[in-house]
Amino acid sequence: MKPELRFEIGPIRPPSEAQSLLLRITRNCPWNKCLFCHIYKGKTFQRRKIEEVKSDIDNIWAISNELKELSWRLGEGGQLTRNVLFYVFNHPFNECYRTVALWLYGGGKTVFLQDGNSLVLPAQKLADILFYLREKFPQIERITSYARSRTIARTKKLEDLKLLKEAGLTRLHLGLETGSDFLLNYMRKGVTSQQHIEAGLKVIEAGIELSEYVMPGLGGRKWWKEHAIKTAEVLNRINPHFIRLRTLMVLPQMPLWEKIQKGEFELQTEEEIVIEIRLFIETLEASSYLVSDHILNLLGELEGKIPEEKEKLLKVIDRFLALSEEEKLNFCLGRRAGFYNTLDDMNDLSLYQEVERLKRQLEREYPGGVRQAIFKMKEAFL
Repeated sequence: MKPELRFEIGPIRPPSEAQSLLLRITRNCPWNKCLFCHIYKGKTFQRRKIEEVKSDIDNIWAISNELKELSWRLGEGGQLTRNVLFYVFNHPFNECYRTVALWLYGGGKTVFLQDGNSLVLPAQKLADILFYLREKFPQIERITSYARSRTIARTKKLEDLKLLKEAGLTRLHLGLETGSDFLLNYMRKGVTSQQHIEAGLKVIEAGIELSEYVMPGLGGRKWWKEHAIKTAEVLNRINPHFIRLRTLMVLPQMPLWEKIQKGEFELQTEEEIVIEIRLFIETLEASSYLVSDHILNLLGELEGKIPEEKEKLLKVIDRFLALSEEEKLNFCLGRRAGFYNTLDDMNDLSLYQEVERLKRQLEREYPGGVRQAIFKMKEAFL
């Protein structure tokens, strides 16, 4: 084995890409001014050279071959079985070997392009990388990436996107965040609602799946209604394949934190954000699949097709809102502490009582009590 082989891995990926191979196309974010983001602050954006990315692909290919050779030696017939995975994670292999082993164990069929906006590369250069990737790994079925609406609206022609589709790009993840032009400007998102619409429609016309991210809580207590309604209206125009909720969480290293400290922006409670999401879903008429697949979302079970399953989604929300104040606090703590995944989990009496014991302990011992403890738990999710 040659454990010195490596390839570059960036910091983040969407929750839906947990099983994907991470291939770094750019470093950091070319915009990097959003008030609610801290990931790339203080870091310089860089476009990686095509030769550099192809070298990473070559190393991934070499690592995969070494892992298959290991599989043969372990009597697993060249397959990345659980036994091979166990061996890799219990011997001194570097992160890259473990990443490829996990990817192959999961089928080796999906790839996510990092970092914040791969589409800043000229379409032909990015297509060259994708063709090369699929040549090395013909089993790949899905390639996805983050991108910015402004980049697509201003610099990418429909023909560019169709070329990327032909090269293997199957899905784009766009951070819509909000459809309110006021909030887009306030949060320094660097895009307008019209550009969001133009970009989304262009992606869909090119035949690429579109996943739009919405950030509940981004309007705070002052502008939550405008945020909910305007965001739904923009999505109604776009009709993306997926709408993904990713609730706002503000850390001290985010620029928005300063506005909170000055009293310019006031965070909502968990319940207030749920009420906001209800208004958002009520206003939503897009033909899309709604997903609540981020750990920061309180109600992870909010998943269904709009508009067909809208009533089902609203019933989940109303079920939470109908809980007593003590039950709501119990669920919020249980969800954040990892005891609950769904509202039904509260029906498990032993779980419920365990969360109650934790709640009483936090009230006695934690500075700020249960609600401050929940806030600290959420900080750890970022």
